[in-house]
Amino acid sequence: MSEQQAQGADEAIDLNNELKARREKLAALREQGVAFPNDFRRDHTSDQLHAEFDAKDNDELASLNVEVAVAGRMMTRRVMGKASFVTLQDVGGRIQLYVARDDLPEGVYNEQFKKWDLGDIIAARGKLFKTQTGELSIHCTELRLLTKALRPLPDKFHGLQDQEVRYRQRYLDLIANEESRHTFRIRSQILATMRQFMVARGFMEVETPMMQVIPGGASARPFITHHNALDLDMYLRIAPELYLKRLVVGGFERVFEINRNFRNEGISVRHNPEFTMMELYMAYADYKDLIELTESLFRTLAQTVLGKTEVPYGDQVFDFGKPFEKLDHAGSDQETPSGNQHGGSG
Repeated sequence: MSEQQAQGADEAIDLNNELKARREKLAALREQGVAFPNDFRRDHTSDQLHAEFDAKDNDELASLNVEVAVAGRMMTRRVMGKASFVTLQDVGGRIQLYVARDDLPEGVYNEQFKKWDLGDIIAARGKLFKTQTGELSIHCTELRLLTKALRPLPDKFHGLQDQEVRYRQRYLDLIANEESRHTFRIRSQILATMRQFMVARGFMEVETPMMQVIPGGASARPFITHHNALDLDMYLRIAPELYLKRLVVGGFERVFEINRNFRNEGISVRHNPEFTMMELYMAYADYKDLIELTESLFRTLAQTVLGKTEVPYGDQVFDFGKPFEKLDHAGSDQETPSGNQHGGSG
């Protein structure tokens, strides 16, 4: 056995031992009837606390005497005898907890808190203060375990580096990487802004069938499924086009849909067989109207989501505040948009 194989075997044994220990802790909590309490209510998230109190000094916080209740995942813990510092991560970010044995009910610090594991979901209540280094923290007077984590967190020093694991176990990626969580939040903002933009322009959002008898609206290989009650082969849609056009025929003059499409083809970081797409139809309009709508949509997205119209990408800067360069299709293979400060090409 090579040294690398031996190291891998040792790591597997360590992991199995840790998983066993965590399950035993959960079993003990179940026996006590306190495995998954659901009676704790938080009143702040970490980002709310930082936004409201980061600018205040310790004397101001002491005079305000602010008590808060927070909950989240225990990411780090530094035990220093009778006191500890904990990093709590929630949906808004991170906040530090100061946990002292003598400030908690008897037995909580040694018999409970010190036996918890990183990754556990915990709840804390206490007063806000700032440490000597100026970090906003919560001096805990109540500390509870809400959910036991059965698996360890990714390596705290190196994070989650394996790209394959990040894609296949996205929940681990979200726990370990703030950048990934930020991407999810931005995507949600983009979709919400797109919907608001379209509705403000008189479009109606609709949903059209996901399963179709005839896959149409694009040229792609479909996924095939079977409807048992009808004994009928059906296809996951490759595009919503045909049904959206029928709605226009029926009298809805402006419709759009943001939804999933399925194409049984290659897979890479640039293409997924299941993907989200927006498709729209507008009566009494031509390509010039669609150009204007597209420019306005991207300009609105940049301004609303990023707070500016200039968007850096690689060594270029795309300025969506400017009119898009427009190229004739016949000559577009010979022409390229000029300069780095430009919008997209139309």
